[in-house]
Amino acid sequence: MKKMSEKSCQGSTSSSNPPMGAVTICVSPRVLFNMETQPFSPGPASSFVKVLEVVNKELRDLCPESKELIKVVIITNDQVNVRQGLIESIKTIKDHELFIELRSMEDGESLINVLKANHADLYLSDQSTEVEEALGGGIAAATMFTPEKMAAVSETQLRVAFDGDAVLFSDESEQVFAREGLDKFNEHEKTHENTHMNQGPFKGFLEALGKLQKKFYDKGQRKKCPIRTYLVTSRGAGSSGTRALKTLRSWDLEMDEALLRSGAPKGPMLEKIRPHIFFDDQMFHVEGAKAAGVVACHVPYGKWVTTVKKRAPSLAL
Repeated sequence: MKKMSEKSCQGSTSSSNPPMGAVTICVSPRVLFNMETQPFSPGPASSFVKVLEVVNKELRDLCPESKELIKVVIITNDQVNVRQGLIESIKTIKDHELFIELRSMEDGESLINVLKANHADLYLSDQSTEVEEALGGGIAAATMFTPEKMAAVSETQLRVAFDGDAVLFSDESEQVFAREGLDKFNEHEKTHENTHMNQGPFKGFLEALGKLQKKFYDKGQRKKCPIRTYLVTSRGAGSSGTRALKTLRSWDLEMDEALLRSGAPKGPMLEKIRPHIFFDDQMFHVEGAKAAGVVACHVPYGKWVTTVKKRAPSLAL
C-alpha cells in the first residue's frame, strides 16, 4: 500500500505556479460571468468552478507534492476593457487553491488550436458553434444553459453527472433506436450485451476525473473523496444497462452511482443528486435538468442527436 500511495502522489508543484500535469477546464467568459452587470456577477459555471478550489485543496492535503490538480483557462477574444473587467472579476471567485488563467485569442487564431495548446480536457461555452468546433477537434465540449432558479449544490464535493450514449459512449445505439425504434434497440442491445461500445466525446474527461479520484482510493479514503460521478441514462436495468456498465468496466472506469432511468425523465433524479454540472446530448433532457434547477450542458454529438428527440423525446437515450 505504501508504494501505491507514493506512486499516486508523484510530481511536484508550488502554490504560485500553474501545475504542469493539471486537469484543464477551458471556459468562455460568458459562462463564468454575467457580463451585462458591473462588476461582472457570477454566471452558470461559477458554482462548478468554485468547488474546484475545494478539490485542489483536498488533493494538496492528500499529496502535498502532487502536480496533478485542476486549473481553469478563460478563453476570450474580447477587447481590453472587457479583459480588465475579467481580471477584476476573477479575484472575486477564487483563492490561492485554484489556478485561473486568462487567454486572449489573437486575430485569425482558431479556437481549436488554442484549446489544444492548453491541453484542454473540457471546454464550456454559451455558443453552440464554438462547442461544435471543439467537438470536431476531438475535445470534450458542451453548450452551457442557465436554469431560471439554480438549486443549491454541495460546497465541499464536486458532483458531475453524465448521460451515456453520445456523451460517454458513441451514438451507435442511438442510430439503431432512431432508425428502427425501441423494440429493435432492445433486441440490438441484448445481442450485443457483451460487445463493448466505442467511446464518446466525454470518455477522456471522465478518465481525468477518475485519475484524481484514484489518489484518494489508493490511500483508503474513498469516502472522503471530493469528487463524485454519476451516470444518468435512459437505458434500463436489462441488457442495455448491463452493456453500458460492462463498457465502463472494460475501460477500467467506474461511476459512483449508475442511475438507469428506463426512459423516465431525468429531471427528478437530477434534482435529488444536485450535480454541479450535467452533460446530455438531448435538449429534452437538458430542459428537464434546467427545470430541476440543475446547470445543464448540451453535447451536440452524433448523427441522430436531433432525430431521436423529435421521434420519441421521453425515450431518447
